[in-house]
Order: sequence, then C-alpha cells, then structure tokens
Amino acid sequence: MNIVEFFAQSAGKWSSLRTSHHLAFKQQEGGKSELQIELLDKTDPAVIQLCALYEIDPETALCGARVTWDGTMEWDEEKHEGSTVLVPIADPEKPNQGSLLREMGYAEKAPVAGRYEMGSNDELVLITEYETMYSKERLWFESPNVRLRHSILKRFGGFSMASFCSEVRMGGAKPQESQTDAAASSSS
Repeated sequence: MNIVEFFAQSAGKWSSLRTSHHLAFKQQEGGKSELQIELLDKTDPAVIQLCALYEIDPETALCGARVTWDGTMEWDEEKHEGSTVLVPIADPEKPNQGSLLREMGYAEKAPVAGRYEMGSNDELVLITEYETMYSKERLWFESPNVRLRHSILKRFGGFSMASFCSEVRMGGAKPQESQTDAAASSSS
C-alpha cells in the first residue's frame, strides 16, 4: 500500500475512541470524537493552496486529504473541533516516504510540515517537529473498517503524552476493492 491508497482507504466517517496518558501528571484521560476524512485530488484548490503556502510545486503533490473532527475529552468541557488539509510530497529517491504538509498541526494550531513513511507492513508513520515539541504517530488498519492510531508527544524540556485511538468506520466512502477482487469479478 502507498500513501495515496492509505488516504483512499481512510476516506469516510469514523467514530474514534482515545485514551491519553499524561506521563508528567501520572494520569490518563478518555475522549471520543467523530472524524470525517475526504480524499482530495492533487488538482483540488485546497491542495494547490497548501502547496503555494509552502512554496512547493503542486505537481509534486500525490493527493490530499481533508480531515474534520468533532469531539470531547474527559478533563475539559470544551468541544474539540476543527479541520485540516494534509498533502503528501514523495521523496524522489525514496517514494515510500516524504514530506507531509499540514494546514494546521496536531500539537500547535499553525501550518506545519512533517515527514511520513509508509512501511512494508502498510503502516503509516508521521513525524512532526514543532518549535517546542516532537510528535510521532503510527496509523494502521486492523481491518478495512477498523483503523488504529498510536502517538507520542514530547515537549522539549519535559512533558510527554502517549495516546491510543481505535477508529471504527461509521459510513461514507467504503474501502476500494483490491485489484485481485476487481479482476476476479470482471472475469466472471
């Protein structure tokens, strides 16, 4: 699987349950949210606009994804909602990895570019270094309708957090059938 296929398989509406471990406070916190993920073509205006923000040729974009979330966490009464656009730019030397442009970061609410790597095990790893912290996130599919995420967030100088999310597809786009399945159905 490549990153475009990973984004395509992620398209749809998801219910996400999160457990976060705040290591400095020796406490954990639960949360839940709804995610909507939309695959964007590399010619989509949002993809072109994000590439322009980073002064990157939009022709080098592989695709894009718009992620929208709406959720709550146990410790606060605030609604956590927002949206961001993600655009992967492959490394010409290593096509399974490259830069990941974000309209808004996960840990800091500003545009940020990180790195991605698609593993041979179809696991997507995202690494982002912010001005004051470092984030590493692993995402993988347990089945076509169950996606799992594990992330760590380290603040330079101390504070750390580890999170685990299980996400279940609630609707929207369905995973595309594999080429083998498509070939089998077209030959019958």
